[in-house]
Amino acid sequence: MIKLQLKRIARKPSYTIGKLFVDGVYFCDTLEDTDRLDKGMSATEIATKKIPGQTAIPEGTYKVIVNTSPKFKRLLPRLVNVPGYEGVLIHRGNTAADTAGCILVGENKQVGKVLNSTYYEERLVDMLKHADNISIEIV
Repeated sequence: MIKLQLKRIARKPSYTIGKLFVDGVYFCDTLEDTDRLDKGMSATEIATKKIPGQTAIPEGTYKVIVNTSPKFKRLLPRLVNVPGYEGVLIHRGNTAADTAGCILVGENKQVGKVLNSTYYEERLVDMLKHADNISIEIV
């Protein structure tokens, strides 16, 4: 079992910065779309507040699987049963324009960006691809 935890630390008007932990150990920084949803919202409530492609997923705990992304054609971690969302992945990218609701991994060394994201995506996939039970808690 592997437990991921994403701690959102900077909620800005156009993006959200966080820190990703793997089994309690800091792994990398994250970048998401704007955090505008409240924990525990129903799919109906989410639909009224969500701006498609510009809204971070709600806080909560989700099952994660690793499978081949039809869009990216490579193995990626996928969050399962996120209310109001489909196809939420953890992947490489640099700015909020690259997220579309997904979680980007990298190093937050520039305002509003994560860098070296390919390295962190590949490391994360290697850590997770053979795990039986993966979850992510977003706080």
